[in-house]
Amino acid sequence: MAKVNIRNEIRFILNGRDIALSSVAPDATLLDWLRLDRSLRGTKEGCAEGDCGACTVLIGKLSAAGLVYESVNACIRFLGSLDGTHVVTVEHLRGEAGQLHPVQQAMVDFHGSQCGFCTPGFVMSLYGLWMKSPDPSDATIEKALQGNLCRCTGYEAIMRAAHAISSYGKAAKDPLAAERRDITTRLQALRDGARIEMDSGKTRLVVPADADDFASVFEKEPTATVVAGSTDVGLWVTKHMREISPAIFIGNLPGLCTITEDDGVISIGAGVTYTEAFSILSKRIPALGPLFDRIGGEQVRNMGTIGGNVANGSPIGDTPPPLIALGARLTLRKGKTRRTIPLQDFFIAYGKQDRQPGEFVEALHVPVPAKDVKFAVYKVTKRRDEDITATLGAFCLALAKDGTVADIRIAYGGMAATPKRVAAVEQALIGKAWNEATVEAAMAEYAKDFTPLTDMRASAEYRALAAKNLLLRFYVETTGTKVPVQVSRSEAA
Repeated sequence: MAKVNIRNEIRFILNGRDIALSSVAPDATLLDWLRLDRSLRGTKEGCAEGDCGACTVLIGKLSAAGLVYESVNACIRFLGSLDGTHVVTVEHLRGEAGQLHPVQQAMVDFHGSQCGFCTPGFVMSLYGLWMKSPDPSDATIEKALQGNLCRCTGYEAIMRAAHAISSYGKAAKDPLAAERRDITTRLQALRDGARIEMDSGKTRLVVPADADDFASVFEKEPTATVVAGSTDVGLWVTKHMREISPAIFIGNLPGLCTITEDDGVISIGAGVTYTEAFSILSKRIPALGPLFDRIGGEQVRNMGTIGGNVANGSPIGDTPPPLIALGARLTLRKGKTRRTIPLQDFFIAYGKQDRQPGEFVEALHVPVPAKDVKFAVYKVTKRRDEDITATLGAFCLALAKDGTVADIRIAYGGMAATPKRVAAVEQALIGKAWNEATVEAAMAEYAKDFTPLTDMRASAEYRALAAKNLLLRFYVETTGTKVPVQVSRSEAA
């Protein structure tokens, strides 16, 4: 490996100004820096966990598609992740001749603001949407605003304002669009291929130059906290007050952000975000599209990575169950050494994965189901959008010509200490006719696979019953059969 240059400052653009920071704590958030150091207080703190959207800003980054702007949650976005980006806050918005920006004027005229606390966040989310889709549908607006909460219940007015923005101006003439070439040139100039290193001990921060450099750094510092999208690690800091130093920031890292398809297998780099993966996955494996649309809000999907969701090993992570059901494989890397294992073998116990010190998730390899294979994934939550899973089931079924089950893979999240297949249920189905009697018999086998717990999201009884009914739902949807769904004792009462 060639010698890597090292610098000791993080460089990015804030609105129109070049920024160079030579002293950045690994747990310093963009929100605190904007409000406390730069007095840009239009970016608000509401929840400090990436749920409410009051802190929404836009981040511009260079990608294979050019300069892309995305909404993110500043409350859980670390300063250490900003190198080579363009940060845009609500203060940067401006209209012609000193007037309000079209997004702001539409919000005023259509009464989209009541108490006003959440308004800057809504404005920034709508700004990001407007630049990509000047004439959006209701569904597109709702998706863009999933991560913005209004406690004054002003959503109808905000929807009307969103539809009206283009009547106040043209997105193609927006200052951010006009400045695109200049900003692109400035960001390219910041890409010097250097590793960033700051301080030591409890204030140590590293931004590797690329994936190879990351492998070298992490092999030498295996106890470091690896930060990709920070949608989980951000809460370690803001909610649990955990120290994360030394921290290695790998978001948008060259070598980890590619997604390709070869011979029916989609390979996803560990740094690929949900938003970046959505296009190809929703097209090639359609059932994943609706699932991704329910993972957090737009800001979370723009930051969070599939590799990070897998690597942290959470039993309620949304992507491991469907990927396990699809037969995905996982490439792990330590230094220059790589190994590839079935994804299902990666999860050993709660908080424990098959990963050696200094080893990291480098890529996922997801087979595209054959045309005659039936695949579905169902997520159960208390509210539909922006909520954490109570239980999630994924099903991949191949039928023989005689209508019997040739193969079936079923995986769940939220039912055990790890994402887990249901071996007993699968064995009860394989080789049997795919009919109601077979499915009902298999439902009795769930107790052999799972002993769910009760927590704030669902009771053990609810989880056990919901898991069974998801299999029944899969059967109904794959056959068009109408069958009664089991209900719990409390529901029956």
